[in-house]
Amino acid sequence: MLTTIEQLEALYGQPHERALRKEIAYVNEDYRALIEAAPFVVLATTGPDGVDCSPRGDAPGFVRVVDEHTLALPDRIGNNRLDSLRNIIVEPRLALLFIIPGVGESLRVNGRGRISTAPEWLDSFAVEGKLPRSVLLIDVDAVYFHCSRALVRSKLWDPAQHVDRARLPSAGEMLRRVSGADFDAATYDRELPERVRTTLY
Repeated sequence: MLTTIEQLEALYGQPHERALRKEIAYVNEDYRALIEAAPFVVLATTGPDGVDCSPRGDAPGFVRVVDEHTLALPDRIGNNRLDSLRNIIVEPRLALLFIIPGVGESLRVNGRGRISTAPEWLDSFAVEGKLPRSVLLIDVDAVYFHCSRALVRSKLWDPAQHVDRARLPSAGEMLRRVSGADFDAATYDRELPERVRTTLY
């Protein structure tokens, strides 16, 4: 087991100079283009109960570049667990991983979050007349892109690799497994597409 930084660095060596140079402390023109093209981001936070990693998605550009040091992310309807937001209240440090369909490079943003319910923020993110419950304002500390190796290895964008959803347990079946045999998985699965469609915002 590796237990020290020295052991880790002895095994892996030093990062390539280009890998260090691509990290900057602000959103430049290129990184802004990636953020504005991304319909999907993963939000990572940490708090007293551990770490959390939460998917967020909407139309491309739903994460707004307010300025080169600030991003804004609306909080849409979800499961109401509030794991990420609870963590940010206690520990504002967070990370974002932006993924763009068909593009190999991904973008990482590290920063600190603030949760706003100011009307001007909520109103600016209205969709179909519906407001987010809050808007996460992110003070940017570091931004850098990842090369395409992970997505190339995973063949994530290759349609031939897409998994037939029917091969995996349905949402209802997974809930029945943890809730008990009395849970009506068939009804849950039958109603799920309409429930998702009508509660996106």
